Amino acid sequence: MHRLLLSMSLSFSFGTAAFAAGMTEAEIREKIIGHTIYLEAPMGGEFPLNYRTSGVVDGDGKALGIGKLIQPSDTGKWWIADDKLCQQFNTWYKGAKMCFDLTATGADKVKWVRDNGESGVARIGN
Repeated sequence: MHRLLLSMSLSFSFGTAAFAAGMTEAEIREKIIGHTIYLEAPMGGEFPLNYRTSGVVDGDGKALGIGKLIQPSDTGKWWIADDKLCQQFNTWYKGAKMCFDLTATGADKVKWVRDNGESGVARIGN
């Protein structure tokens, strides 16, 4: 019984987030494409990704000091498939294709869930 009450309580507390609809292709084009998206970095700070209208995506993590771990900047391509934002970098992630479900969580915030289950939050910039 305690678990049922806890479950119901969580449903009411997070109900709007749980039932938030993912962004459509039109919403992704309006809110993401042509903007810089700042991913929250696990070690603090933000990691910028630029989704250019030309179909190019690029990122630069020099300010976060990731050059010690991986190539600090890379370029690739983006596309939209089935209301998911997809991308493929030249070297990051060994050039693997990946797609993301995006859900707006505010005027300038978006939650992302990668096709492998990883998730996070990003801020939408200019």
